[in-house]
Amino acid sequence: MIAVDELRPLGLFAGTESERLDQLAGLGDVVPFRPGDEPFREGQPAEYWWVLLEGSLDLVRHVGREETRLGALDVPGRWAGGFRAWDEHGVYLATARATTAGRFFRVPAPELRTWATASFPLGVHLIEGLFRTARGFESTTRQKESLVALGTLAAGLAHEINNPAAAATRAVDVLAEAHEATLGALRRLAEEGIDAAGFLRIDSLRQELAAAPESALEVADREDELADWLSRQGVAGAWEVAPPLAAAGADVAWCERVAALLGPRALGPAVEWVAGTLSTVAVLDEVKTSTRHISDLVAVVKSYSQMDRASVQWTDVREGLDSTLAVLAARIPAGVDVVRDYSPELPRIEAAAGELNQVWTNLVGNALDAMAGHGALQVSARPDPHGNVLVEIADTGPGMTEDVQRHAFDPFFTTKPVGEGVGLGLDVARQVVERHHGEITIESRPGRTVLRVWLPRGRRGG
Repeated sequence: MIAVDELRPLGLFAGTESERLDQLAGLGDVVPFRPGDEPFREGQPAEYWWVLLEGSLDLVRHVGREETRLGALDVPGRWAGGFRAWDEHGVYLATARATTAGRFFRVPAPELRTWATASFPLGVHLIEGLFRTARGFESTTRQKESLVALGTLAAGLAHEINNPAAAATRAVDVLAEAHEATLGALRRLAEEGIDAAGFLRIDSLRQELAAAPESALEVADREDELADWLSRQGVAGAWEVAPPLAAAGADVAWCERVAALLGPRALGPAVEWVAGTLSTVAVLDEVKTSTRHISDLVAVVKSYSQMDRASVQWTDVREGLDSTLAVLAARIPAGVDVVRDYSPELPRIEAAAGELNQVWTNLVGNALDAMAGHGALQVSARPDPHGNVLVEIADTGPGMTEDVQRHAFDPFFTTKPVGEGVGLGLDVARQVVERHHGEITIESRPGRTVLRVWLPRGRRGG
């Protein structure tokens, strides 16, 4: 227990009643420190209130790979921590590193709250309200930013999925029509007395067809020739059966062989049956392509969200960059060229891949906004000399001023018009990168802005 006479001279306790000061002295203890000691560290729960009695400590904080000195505790009566007395989520904002020997008066946060509530309850309510308001405001704003981003991604995915889904739906309708036409042609062939041997000969002629690489103009010319010839032979619906026949490589000579084999009366149902089977195959290919595209989009979303993987894992950064670009495809205008530059020697890193994808989303989104529909987006990833990973996302927009660069990572800072951004995209990116013990920087000039993200190979750094 500390002597009250040692606390009374401190300016921090000026005006505090002796009885209250006696109570406070009984709640804490004295903690000595030596040069190099770290009584508390940034990011840890702020479960104690530290009041300096003597000595000196630097307050330092990690920013990427660098350690920055924020200030010092070097005057008796200066204090730090204790935030959990007012906020259950409070953490130390910096690390205290002793530069000389000295002592702290330390009080547990719950005891500090009890003492403060008894001493000045209004002050406790004001402090607690300030913490709650600030946390609530930040939380609400971050939720809004997340919802805006989610809405943008959802709209993009809906656009990407709608096209193949609509194509598959149309193909199914066409398939039903082709099926009915094929069955009708078979029925008419049977009515003409075509037996099993005759049908096999028709099928042999069908199997001879194989579309060769041709220009659309050549296929269209052959289609016109087939339609004219079939019309002259009295085939009903000649203009409907000619396109699939021409696309498959059939010509007038092939049709003449069918007529010679079956006779003029069976020519119509024979070519209708062949055209129906060819249409069915083509439509099935279209359905297969459309559904595969949808499946690929689902795989991209799974890769982007990492919903089927552990939170921290060995990750290929290229996969995350590609899935992010695929998810944001609908946001990339036709006037923006995307250039990928991935080193084949890029190592895998230990990371929370889903969190990194949030970083890539924010950086790519900002780059696209900066270019206003025209320019080049360059996404590159390569190893650094120490075997870690460096990702660069560059755009050809107008660039950032020095003042904007200084504040770009500040919470709620934005250059976008009101309603279009809340200024948390780069702040979120910075926090995620720092949690991975990495670093994010900006280099900008008119016509080129580069966001560089350095990530260590392992969670403890490279």
